[in-house]
Amino acid sequence: MKFKTMMLATAAIAAMPMLAQAETVRWARAGDALTLDPHAQNEGPTSALAHQIMEPLVMRDMTGAMVPALATEWGPSADNPNVWVFKLREGVTFHDGAAFNSEDVKFSLDRAMTEDSDYKELLASVKEVRATGEFEIEIETNGPNPIMANNLTNMFIMDKDWAEANNAVKVQDYEGGENTFAAKNANGTGPYKLVSREPDVKTVLSAYDGYWGKDEFPMQVTEVIYTPIQNAATRVAALLSGEVDFIQDVPVQDLGRVSGTDGLDVRTAPQNRVIFFGMNQAAEDIANDDVDGINPMSDVRVRQAMSMAIDRAAIQKVVMRGQSAPAGMISPPFVNGWNEAMDSSSMTDIEKAKGLMADAGFADGFGITLNCPNDRYINDEKICQAAVGMLAKIGVKVNLDAKPKAQHFPLLSNLETDFYMLGWGVPTYDSEYIFNFLAHTKGEKYGSWNATRFGDADLDAKIEALAGETDLEKRNGMINEIWTVVQDEQLYIPIHHQVLNWGMASKVDTIVAPDDTAKFKYFKLN
Repeated sequence: MKFKTMMLATAAIAAMPMLAQAETVRWARAGDALTLDPHAQNEGPTSALAHQIMEPLVMRDMTGAMVPALATEWGPSADNPNVWVFKLREGVTFHDGAAFNSEDVKFSLDRAMTEDSDYKELLASVKEVRATGEFEIEIETNGPNPIMANNLTNMFIMDKDWAEANNAVKVQDYEGGENTFAAKNANGTGPYKLVSREPDVKTVLSAYDGYWGKDEFPMQVTEVIYTPIQNAATRVAALLSGEVDFIQDVPVQDLGRVSGTDGLDVRTAPQNRVIFFGMNQAAEDIANDDVDGINPMSDVRVRQAMSMAIDRAAIQKVVMRGQSAPAGMISPPFVNGWNEAMDSSSMTDIEKAKGLMADAGFADGFGITLNCPNDRYINDEKICQAAVGMLAKIGVKVNLDAKPKAQHFPLLSNLETDFYMLGWGVPTYDSEYIFNFLAHTKGEKYGSWNATRFGDADLDAKIEALAGETDLEKRNGMINEIWTVVQDEQLYIPIHHQVLNWGMASKVDTIVAPDDTAKFKYFKLN
């Protein structure tokens, strides 16, 4: 059997000892993790906190490169192209001292494929997970899957015995309002263990003395105090006063103020994330508009007109202060399948948009509610406020309803919104991830974030076929065909690609990760 061995991209920092004294980083961002259940919510801040406590088989380092975590070697089986084999790291323990082995991996991956899991799309091609030895597992897929390992970088591993002992075998039904032991407690193999947690107030982590990687990573941060601070001015004030050491979301209007302050730095990088609007385009009638008996957004001409009404350049200049890149497709440039022509296709043309509205029978416009988060994306509510004025120019009268993400996301999951904002990052760096979650018909294994109600059986078949296509040239052609449908149907209204601005005390030494996930085991302290 032939394996592909992955070496840490950060080998230069190997063998640095953990500092004897406690070195605390006080971390803040706009919103908290939604839950500690590692499979309940596929959401950025939620997985960012989980990465400190738990680990996947493979992960991405601070540069975005795939590196070993709980698996040391992996690759397709020489005997069966439908099987991926993972050699597991030996000598690893969970935070309670229990030994890690293949049964924990099988349990966790099986758990992540269940109905309430927000990660099931990533494992949709999996036929069976087998523990073939104490430190070896096999993942058999329905046909060869060339990017199986890419799908596992945020797939966290739980302790099977801990889950069974604490009635945490079932994934938390977050959208249904369920509260479970796993939602409030955690027992991982990661570099930091959970000390205390007050949701939306404070979470405290401390370095795990038994961590397998304590001599492979700097591990100079030995305590993390995480405080969500929704208000932007308050968050910046906390950094300026020294109350916190690191914030992941410096408001664009405060970049100069922070970077110009002695002892503080701003570090910037393009993010692997697109911000866009989604529309309910399948229902014959919708509740959140002022037109009876019809759904205006079921007409592609209306969707196109709404896209043409959005002045992305104005949002970039005025709302984002230059800290964004206008988008024409819902794929970041990092991702396989991104197309420069498609990404440059968005245009603002009010007169043409008015003509499309008239052709569709809505010359006088209509009213609609826009659901928007106010603590998830950079200037999310302000972007929505700008869009309200822009859409008014073509007669679309928007009632803005902005809520914290904890209330916003269930509206999408429960199909209780007809017009909404969403942002999407792509941890696999492949378009299949976008299609599985956002373009496939919403169902048991796919489409969990597709609140547009769009569904097309032929397109679904093409999306599902990607998982088993090993001819990469042919596969890329299939990806382009799917993108063409997404674009032609105006499935979403792309707004922009986000730019990350991390603010930190000068003592904190790190690069900005394109996935906006701070992994503190890599951080150094000056």
